[in-house]
Amino acid sequence: MNPRWTQRNPRLAWLAAVAIILLLDQTTKSYFSTALELGESVRVTDWFNFVHALNEGAAFSFLADAGGWQRWLLIGVSVLVVGAVSVMCLAQQAEPLDRWMGAFVVGGGGGNLVDRIQTGAVVDFLDFHWRAMHWPAFNLADVFIVCAALFWCLISLKAPPRPSIRDVPEELSS
Repeated sequence: MNPRWTQRNPRLAWLAAVAIILLLDQTTKSYFSTALELGESVRVTDWFNFVHALNEGAAFSFLADAGGWQRWLLIGVSVLVVGAVSVMCLAQQAEPLDRWMGAFVVGGGGGNLVDRIQTGAVVDFLDFHWRAMHWPAFNLADVFIVCAALFWCLISLKAPPRPSIRDVPEELSS
């Protein structure tokens, strides 16, 4: 039986996953930026709205009112994170699960990086709330990044330590 294409071509599969995630993120941001005026909100349920918001800061609008310098800091941090995770995921010894979670981090981080470079702010459009208490608006890129980070945390708690690919069994080292 032939191994699946993704197993035979892990780097190409990873690049395809990153491209799909990035495309999905940018398409949804473009749609909501076009469909809604900046600041507009459309009620979907009692606890969820679609909105059009711009976030010049980081998570939870941290540094949003910093005066503009934060744009370059956040671009630099994004480039470092996306670059480092990309290198690790494209490395020969990357575990398949780590590689897939890395695709979510790179695709999501890349999507927000594109926004910061183009406009200086990230487009957010998902608004969850309870009565007058609103969770900060966010986007699909944020969902991808947070889900990957949470999944990495969960598997690190449950899984026994994995032997490194570079570790040599003691029997072979003597």
